[in-house]
Amino acid sequence: MKHGKAITLMVAGALMWSIGGVVTRHLESARGLEITFWRSTFAALTVLAWLGARRDRQPWHTLRAGGRTVWISGLLWAVMFTCFMVAMSMTRVANVLIVQSLAPVFTALLAWRFLRRRVGVRTWGAIGLATAGIVVMYLFDISGSDARQARGVLVALGIPVAGALNWVLLERAGRAVDLTSAVLVGGVLSAACALPWAAPLNTSTHDLALIALLGVIQLGVPCILVMRAARELSAPEMALLALLEVVFGILLAWLFAGERPGWATVLGGSAVLLAIAWNELSRPSAAAAESVIA
Repeated sequence: MKHGKAITLMVAGALMWSIGGVVTRHLESARGLEITFWRSTFAALTVLAWLGARRDRQPWHTLRAGGRTVWISGLLWAVMFTCFMVAMSMTRVANVLIVQSLAPVFTALLAWRFLRRRVGVRTWGAIGLATAGIVVMYLFDISGSDARQARGVLVALGIPVAGALNWVLLERAGRAVDLTSAVLVGGVLSAACALPWAAPLNTSTHDLALIALLGVIQLGVPCILVMRAARELSAPEMALLALLEVVFGILLAWLFAGERPGWATVLGGSAVLLAIAWNELSRPSAAAAESVIA
């Protein structure tokens, strides 16, 4: 696969991911772990169908071929799936997405630790600016909210942490290993964990249709696309491109769900995105000149 095609797949995946917030806001009664169960179930079925069509009678081929890496990646996907929907049910879309945008920072640090990549002065500066943006959000928007919203932000922290670990794991696995089946594992684990709290599953037909849309279009299909792109892109590059979900998601929630982010969220979120974009996009021109911290 060419590099440009891999980038296109990542952008398409981020766009599909971004509909999660606005679709969730149009649900009538389903909440939290009930949404998690159904969304993860539909996502797992989507990936299973794709694997079955691709491998004919051997849909479990990539599970065996990927070995332990598939299961670790699947566990990380399960954490991301679960934390996203639970956080969405507790706090504003913008809060979840801005916290999620910390993934590139965590990815850079983990790549330094596990892939032996150096972290430059510019990256440390970006980390400081991004942290300042989160502090502004917390002090002026989140801290003034009720305790449930604050807990939602804490739950959302699980998304960038698990995401960063996953991007590094995918790069470390290399192009020879197809980890698409890890999304299937993640969907099954997430659904299994959510089921005890989701029962008795009295989901309305309206909500079930929207959650099916989330499971197939917002989760299953984009994750398949991203897994294909992962075999070509580096971990930091994937984390940066995934940030487009934040931009698209906040815009969609504003336009179609009536969620207007507070000024501190806009200011703090802009600082986070600016810091990360500056760090990643300036890398080629600045790499040779910057001082490096090993």
